[in-house]
Amino acid sequence: MRNLWKWLGLAGAVGVTTGGVLIARDQRQRNAYSADDVRERLHRRLAEADTAGGGDERS
Repeated sequence: MRNLWKWLGLAGAVGVTTGGVLIARDQRQRNAYSADDVRERLHRRLAEADTAGGGDERS
């Protein structure tokens, strides 16, 4: 019975490690934007907000 618990514990540790690796890989792909990509996306979002009536209402 002890051997069963050891294998279950090992399988759980492998599962947690695998999940962490997959999350880290996904995060790296999401953060793979260059500075020019980020700047272009921000400018596009600003232009969309201005055309949608969300103009500058600050005083």
